[in-house]
Amino acid sequence: MAKEKAIIRSDITRAQWTWIQMKKHKVAYLMILPFFVLFFLFTVVPVLLSVLLSFTTFNLLEWPQFVGMDNYIRLLLDDDIFIIAVKNTLIFAAITGPGSYLLSMMFAWFINELRPKVRAVVTLLFYAPSISGSVYLIWTIFFSSDQYGFVNAWLIKLNLITKPILWFSDEKYIFGLIVAVALWTSLGTSFLTFIAGFQVVNQELYEAGAVDGVKNRWQELWYITLPSMKPQMMLGAILAITGSFGFGGVITALVGFPSPNYCAHTIMHHLDDYGGSRFEMGYASAIAAILFFMMIGCNMLVTKLLRKVGT
Repeated sequence: MAKEKAIIRSDITRAQWTWIQMKKHKVAYLMILPFFVLFFLFTVVPVLLSVLLSFTTFNLLEWPQFVGMDNYIRLLLDDDIFIIAVKNTLIFAAITGPGSYLLSMMFAWFINELRPKVRAVVTLLFYAPSISGSVYLIWTIFFSSDQYGFVNAWLIKLNLITKPILWFSDEKYIFGLIVAVALWTSLGTSFLTFIAGFQVVNQELYEAGAVDGVKNRWQELWYITLPSMKPQMMLGAILAITGSFGFGGVITALVGFPSPNYCAHTIMHHLDDYGGSRFEMGYASAIAAILFFMMIGCNMLVTKLLRKVGT
């Protein structure tokens, strides 16, 4: 039977075979059609328009004028602030992307071992910071720049410092603090994805693993659990990468815009500056296009690495 199907599949083109499958499963395709239409209109089309506008000069009032590669040449050769933004973004993403991914997986694995009722409460406690719109207020209270800030008050009381530290105004402390905030708020959707992944692992696989020589929980995690939840791991990686490259709003709320000496200036800040303040939409589209392709490249790299897990 499989041989006959292979012969039939080889006798037609890929497009014809796809059309046959679509007609065969037309109900399923009709159910996903609304999502596909919305995704195409509000995600695919804006991305394509942004790439096209990146080759123009456009101020929202006049018709776009084609300028070729001028925006990209200006970005890479003449815009020193953009180079700083790229450096900060890559460093920030290299720390918070893998860090948030590993933290989400570690805490999800820990919570999965708890009893169901306790698991629900602990999951809410860990997930709450990611859905709080004013999460930065907690950090500004603790790291207030005067002597009434909790951290400054404790350090002064312990005679570790003699005067308050300007936490969110001093370049020496800003980057470390925003990394800590990013990791603290990283237990979001990817965290819930990992918990769901741990829940759907077939328990019979652990019994089979014990027969085949799996001796401890670490071997179970590497050889059974992680290979069984590769889709959730892939989604969590994409969410972690997207979050690490797009983390800009909380930075602005904590240190202002621009940050002192651009020490926390990211590509998102540069994009907001030219797109939201200066209305140079062609130039802003070029910035967005570079950020988009950076994220695509990182996603491809992570996808390739995750395929090796458990193999």
